[in-house]
Amino acid sequence: MRIEHDRLFKELLRTFFAEFMDLFFQEVYEAIDFNHVAFLSEEVFTDVVVGEVHKVDVLIETKLKDKDALIIVHFESQAQFQEKFAERMFIYSSRLYAKYRKPIIPIVIFSYDQVKEEPDHFVMRLPFIEILSFQFFKLELRKKNWRDFIEQDNPVAAALLSKMGYTKEDRVQVKKEFLRMLVRLHLDPARMRLISGFFDTYLKLDDIEEIQLQKEIAMLEPHEEEKIMDLRTNWEKTAELNGELKGEQKILKKFLKAHFGDDSRVMLEQIDHLTDLDILEQLTDQLFQNSDFSEAKKLVSEAYNKRQSLI
Repeated sequence: MRIEHDRLFKELLRTFFAEFMDLFFQEVYEAIDFNHVAFLSEEVFTDVVVGEVHKVDVLIETKLKDKDALIIVHFESQAQFQEKFAERMFIYSSRLYAKYRKPIIPIVIFSYDQVKEEPDHFVMRLPFIEILSFQFFKLELRKKNWRDFIEQDNPVAAALLSKMGYTKEDRVQVKKEFLRMLVRLHLDPARMRLISGFFDTYLKLDDIEEIQLQKEIAMLEPHEEEKIMDLRTNWEKTAELNGELKGEQKILKKFLKAHFGDDSRVMLEQIDHLTDLDILEQLTDQLFQNSDFSEAKKLVSEAYNKRQSLI
């Protein structure tokens, strides 16, 4: 689940970076030049003190509008409470600055179900001096009221309704409003799969709730009810397709692990992002005819880049 969580948030941020910043960090959004956005390669840090290896979730290089300055936007998605997390963010940012020598904008998304007061800073001081004061942006999703976002025509708002603050009694209403948002957004099939897959991962109704949802939809205006039902029909077809996709991904990943072991790590992560069945099937045929590591790496990279160009 942790791997799935990381993948979902990474894909959401990579696909809807501007929409995310517009929704939650308006001041930063206004300052960024979104004509210059580059996703940087994954960074892996080894913490020799505690003996752990950590990966940075998402790194984006971009520019500011009003001054000729490159900045790095560093996202971390935190799915569970962790002691001394603010200290870890400081270590990440300092290492990123040491490598890139550019201003770092650190942003943390706290998405676990408990409501806690997470810090947004790390301070190092002695009785006679404050050595440093490090601050980062934070988004605590469970503290957001889902009702405050249902009028937003923003795909990030739709996806993240499933992680915001709602009660068990709200679940059916949250799903209904999510469907209404999807109808208004008019997303292409690839983005629709991403948003609906994200939502369903974190809020899945049981059979009784599904019956209640059908009753709620039937009470809407006829034209809206029809659009939602058409959407749900396509959604069911998408779910069937997703099953085929998962099966094809599983075959590919098993093949790569068997042939290349730990060296296949980057390729395995790229395959997680391949959500076009035709591309996956073509890649399977190509890989099964070639077991050379360099060629396999090239084929997976080409398939990944082709998929990204379709988003």
